[in-house]
Amino acid sequence: MKNQAPDPTAFFTRLVNILTAPRLIAARPRLKFVLSEFLHFGFKQAWACLFGGLMLAALVITKLLWSPDLPLSRYDFMFIFAIAVQIAFVRLRLETPQEIKVIFIFHIVGTVMEIFKTHMGSWAYPEENLIRIGGVPLFSGFMYSAVGSYIARVWRIFDFKFTNYPRRDLTVLLCALIYINFFTHHFTADIRLFLFAFTIILYARTWVYYKPHETHQKMPLLLGFFLVSFFIWIAENAGTFAAAWRYPDQTHEWTIVSPHKMGAWFLLMIISFVLVTLLHKKMPAYKDGRGRD
Repeated sequence: MKNQAPDPTAFFTRLVNILTAPRLIAARPRLKFVLSEFLHFGFKQAWACLFGGLMLAALVITKLLWSPDLPLSRYDFMFIFAIAVQIAFVRLRLETPQEIKVIFIFHIVGTVMEIFKTHMGSWAYPEENLIRIGGVPLFSGFMYSAVGSYIARVWRIFDFKFTNYPRRDLTVLLCALIYINFFTHHFTADIRLFLFAFTIILYARTWVYYKPHETHQKMPLLLGFFLVSFFIWIAENAGTFAAAWRYPDQTHEWTIVSPHKMGAWFLLMIISFVLVTLLHKKMPAYKDGRGRD
């Protein structure tokens, strides 16, 4: 039991019961059920986003309050802050040891790509700091960790199950091709459209079942991928507004990040998702009341 992460379900349930207690809602069982499931979904999503939310909040707050006269640069503070948050997650068992391994791998994968991409001029970090490699502040790897942390935690919190999940070797191949293309498209043909098509073919029949509270709900996994990449894009706009990094068209003044970046996050998020699937010897399959997949 000591290796299990704390379960916030009981707290969420008490809070939802308070919010759905008014007579207007309580007198309508169907409305109360739908509202209860919706509120549980929202609270659990926020809980799953905790690492990323803390990082994004710290970026925005330090952008507003940080003084260049301080002996510690903002980027170096963000690195120390991220380390402290990660240690707290480990000590509080908010992530399991297996999840931490996958998150660390994605951290390394992201940092390597950051070093290459900044060298190629895809984006830049406008502030100076000491804790960096190849022009990349090391706090940046934790932004990838935030994505990995979210996927690992949301999987566990919502008790993910699947139907028609594709063969694992094909998903790993897709993952490898996506990562390679992030580098090679600077020198050879960009196969991004092929990767989108490959992704659609692999996951077109896959449904993810998630449990907000009482019952499992379902959605196409591809839709889930799109929604996650959309919200990462929103977070990226907040991150660039806070000068965590800047794209070339944001050098002189901040502008909204191109929606095309959602495609890159869609593919990058799949790498993180596939890494999380490796935690499971067998993908959890959803079975209906008669025991069928």
